[in-house]
Amino acid sequence: MKVASVADVEAHLSAYLTECAQEGPVVITRDGEAVAVLVVPVDEDDLERLVLARCGWVHPSRFQALLNKSRQRFKAGKGLSRDEFWRAVRQRHHGQGNAAE
Repeated sequence: MKVASVADVEAHLSAYLTECAQEGPVVITRDGEAVAVLVVPVDEDDLERLVLARCGWVHPSRFQALLNKSRQRFKAGKGLSRDEFWRAVRQRHHGQGNAAE
């Protein structure tokens, strides 16, 4: 794994992207401290895992379980229609409580 400064990566981003694709992640540092990692996703699933991992609050397996539970509730007729969903979003945004309760 290569380590490079922010300034060097900014000056040579294209080269680092090529190197990252061929040799693996590049740790980017500022004042000697790691601040980012440059990673090339292999496929769409890899990209999705990276994005979900960045969220921090949801592990991919927990996120998938949440999606499955939501799909089951929807199939059982316990979901909101599109209009009901957006009405609930607007009400929550304006502090009017939960329209789905």
